[in-house]
Amino acid sequence: MYEDIRVSKVTCDSSFCAVNPKFVAIIVESGGGGAFIVLPLAKVWQIPDYVPMRNITEPVVTLEGHSKRVSIISWHPTARNVLLSAGCDNLVILWNVGTGEMLLALDDMHTDLIYNVGWNRNGSLLVTTCKDKKVRIIDPRKQQVVAEKDKPHDGVRPIRAIFMADGKIFTTGFSKMSERQLALWDLNNFEEPIALQEMDTSNGVLLPFYDADSSIVYLCGKGDSSIRYFEITDEAPYVHYLNTYSSKEPQRGMGFMPKRGLDVSKCEIARFFKLHERKCEPIVMTVPRKSDLFQDDLYPDTPGPEPALEADEWLSGKDAEPILISLRDGYVPIKNRELKVVKKNILDNKPPPGPRRSHSGCDPNVSVSVLGMGMLQPGSPLPAVGVEGAPQ
Repeated sequence: MYEDIRVSKVTCDSSFCAVNPKFVAIIVESGGGGAFIVLPLAKVWQIPDYVPMRNITEPVVTLEGHSKRVSIISWHPTARNVLLSAGCDNLVILWNVGTGEMLLALDDMHTDLIYNVGWNRNGSLLVTTCKDKKVRIIDPRKQQVVAEKDKPHDGVRPIRAIFMADGKIFTTGFSKMSERQLALWDLNNFEEPIALQEMDTSNGVLLPFYDADSSIVYLCGKGDSSIRYFEITDEAPYVHYLNTYSSKEPQRGMGFMPKRGLDVSKCEIARFFKLHERKCEPIVMTVPRKSDLFQDDLYPDTPGPEPALEADEWLSGKDAEPILISLRDGYVPIKNRELKVVKKNILDNKPPPGPRRSHSGCDPNVSVSVLGMGMLQPGSPLPAVGVEGAPQ
């Protein structure tokens, strides 16, 4: 549990949290807005006199191109240093963070506020939802809308859309009677959904989180105190309700750990980071298994941290599937796990004197730019062997 965190109170239907196997980043309250805090996930049992934490106030690179507030950023799933941003100026921009240059600007495609943007598995297409009640499938390199659906959900509340691994589109929205809905769409027939389910009458926007390895979609509503999850299959009825995780306190945001950051020896299949008003709570979902063997059915090869393409290769028209890694190498049977202590003189590496800071501190002047430690890019390194779990 991470406590004493001033989670942002901005009224935006966003997750407010991003996670990779080493860090969790949380948007926090600040006078001018735009501040966030990056916290390590590893347990640290030796605390030096001077905690080696510093506020980062100088960005590695600043990307300037939007005329209004930026509300969405998303890394390309397979190309190195390609970052997407979308703002309240109805503009989508793709950047090469390695050089700081703008690669593409997708203007005149959205007539109103952009609600969300998502990549497909190899990063060749985008799906966007907009306040004009349209879902668009965009080829960013051709700067063309290749498919479009008007009013996938009839309600006036925001819509969310994500790609499935096989190219289908999963959406959440509201009906005319303000009932929350989920739907699954086939791009070969974008007129009618192949599956549509109504859920309840809560007013929180449902944020979908997708695990392509297990074909499970988790739905987290802002203001809800539950997480519903569904399995997506190739046969009717396509969307199958599995279960609901319930808690007492509502969530203000949610972060979702990539598969490579899970503890496979404990049969974890998902780990969320739930944002409360002043704390962040890890939520672990496991599948009980009696065997100490590696569970191949739970952990197929999954996208790893290495990009498959360089930015200029992708821009020139080349596509590549994610480079997969096996999670078996990170598996240690519980009965065989040993505690290893390496004796070192920690005084030799004592950090220089400086201001002492808490892990939950934040500087309201932190720049919302691409920061060295704060970049939760898919290519971030894995945690060191022997470090497990998140603080409880």
